[in-house]
Amino acid sequence: MNIIYGPVPSRRLGRSLGINNIPAKHCSYACIYCQLGNTLKMQVRRQTFFRSQEVFNRVKNHIEQVLRRGEQIDYLAFVPDGEPTLDIHLGQTIDLLKPFEIPIAVITNGSLMADEKVRFDLAKADWVSLKVDAVEEHIWRQTDRPHGSLKLEAILEGMLDFKEIFSGMLVTETMLIKDANDGQETSAAIAIYLKKLNPKMAYLSIPTRPPAMPNVLPAEPDKLNQTFQLFSEAGLQPELLTGYEGDAFAGTGDVPADILSITSVHPMRREAVEKMVSLNGGNWKMIVRLLESGALTETEFDGHTYYLRNFRVQ
Repeated sequence: MNIIYGPVPSRRLGRSLGINNIPAKHCSYACIYCQLGNTLKMQVRRQTFFRSQEVFNRVKNHIEQVLRRGEQIDYLAFVPDGEPTLDIHLGQTIDLLKPFEIPIAVITNGSLMADEKVRFDLAKADWVSLKVDAVEEHIWRQTDRPHGSLKLEAILEGMLDFKEIFSGMLVTETMLIKDANDGQETSAAIAIYLKKLNPKMAYLSIPTRPPAMPNVLPAEPDKLNQTFQLFSEAGLQPELLTGYEGDAFAGTGDVPADILSITSVHPMRREAVEKMVSLNGGNWKMIVRLLESGALTETEFDGHTYYLRNFRVQ
């Protein structure tokens, strides 16, 4: 098994060196949208998968190879094929990796946050992403299909406890699925909870590759925008993760490219689009062409017209 991979480009983490500390699909969830396939082994008991020293040695060798090629590493990121906190040596491994002086990130579904030892291990990282797909029990079970022993209330309380001991950057990710967790009341309830958690960023994503279950579809653009606006109204800092990894998030003078780049992470109101077009000497026909080609989509929310990059057209 290849424990180390990358560096790979990431809008959240720059150039990250991936650490795959869990064998394929050992997980506490069997999410209907998982893009790694069906969970092969459902578990919540933490165990040894790889010794910390083995992971350290492989990271060390990989870093040396990358640096010899003159490449950059912005993060060492635990993004495995299963749930990273199932690794009972996670905290010890993070300790061993600290001397590299490269920030350490962990992307977790948060399912084991009721466990104080898991919180303690994760608190050693510099950047942690927690999954919050729902705060209502029935929707959580329908969407994330958790291990039978898990309790959502305990998980959510554990996340709030973690916030109190974590000094690094805390972010969240919510995957929106059509007719599963994309309703307005569901999104509003998530926003209320996330306001208490107070993440630095509240990412919104949709499946961009074939999901584990057939007939699972990403939320429609209007629902994606609706959730974005509800998060914003709650005082959160939402950002879209819809599969497009554009690198021009500021104006370049190329109006169509700029509009697509910005709307891939942040819906734009019509007034803002009109202003950008005008300031760059363009005309509205540019936007019409983007809409006609399907690259851009138009949606309404709370009496305003918004534009989003069409995540189905890359």
